[in-house]
Amino acid sequence: MPGGTPKVRVAVIFGGRSSEHAVSCATAASVLRALDRDRYEVVPVGITTDGAWVLEADEPERFALTAENTPKVDAGAAAVVLRTDPARGELVRLDAISGPASLADIDVVFPLLHGPFGEDGTLQGLLEMTGMRYVGAGVLASAVAMDKAVAKVVLAGAGLPVAPYRVLRVGHWRADPAGVRADIADLGYPVFVKPARGGSSLGISKVTDDAGLARALEHAAEFDPKLVVERAVENAREIECGVLEGRDGAPPDTSPVAEVVLNDGAQFYDFSAKYLSTEEQVTLKVPADLPPATADRVRELAARAFVAIDGEGLSRVDFFLTADGRLVLNEINTMPGFTPLSMFPRMWQQAGVSYPELVDRLIAIALSRRPGLR
Repeated sequence: MPGGTPKVRVAVIFGGRSSEHAVSCATAASVLRALDRDRYEVVPVGITTDGAWVLEADEPERFALTAENTPKVDAGAAAVVLRTDPARGELVRLDAISGPASLADIDVVFPLLHGPFGEDGTLQGLLEMTGMRYVGAGVLASAVAMDKAVAKVVLAGAGLPVAPYRVLRVGHWRADPAGVRADIADLGYPVFVKPARGGSSLGISKVTDDAGLARALEHAAEFDPKLVVERAVENAREIECGVLEGRDGAPPDTSPVAEVVLNDGAQFYDFSAKYLSTEEQVTLKVPADLPPATADRVRELAARAFVAIDGEGLSRVDFFLTADGRLVLNEINTMPGFTPLSMFPRMWQQAGVSYPELVDRLIAIALSRRPGLR
């Protein structure tokens, strides 16, 4: 901006190799719409399902996720690479005719990938190596939160309540099905079978008895060879809380508490319910109808979970609230669903933080960090 404050150059990275590619595209569409072009110069970078980096068009409407449209990064777009010189922080466009061309220095990266190869510390590690500032959790927190088995160990070690569970590899199940069946029976039915390193409820099944176990394990194994089997918390309410990194070293901020209410007899909050449902199928209550003391306890545990994994930027922490008032921590997400209709932005909107303001705050937090160890 001539004569004024230079625009912040933001690379929005989305798509990716995981099964949550379309969800990431939908998240990017919302962030692209929210970024004020008077303040930010936006560079949309898509990662294809094969892992190639391309310079995408700045066209948010292309990436809307609906029952009729599954968005996808354009594999035919111009290739880009991230320069590995920490002194530059630069993206380079590759052209077979004219050769490489710099896209100029990037001030901050807004990584919007969900699932493995993006939300799990891999992309964060690459950005750390190149010295680039970025929104969200660092390598450790991203990796811990992505792996449900490791997250349970860390959260339980911090004194947070988690449900009883088992961890197994698909090879173990196939080599010793009788032993696995016996171990799960000791855990107690019903159980949820989950890919250890997945998201958006993809690959998850609720199993009520031994007869359904094999199908659920094989289904989860389509997404990850490492599996978590968790005892179901029956007749519980699904409660969520958003967390933002505190300013200038202050403790994390927590949002008003929300509740997911499933209608029409849905078994759990699966992919369809999260992204394709109508209000008749799922009700998101913001704020949740809870006694003040219970809501305060949710916020306290959410902040403790964020600190336990060494969180940065943002997280959404999910709980089960039992009929007798116990809270069980289900999981922590370091890059939660981030469309305006997603629970995380809605909780902060209830606190008076609009979607564009939330995007601005996350970028400001990222810009305030020093690269490297902190």
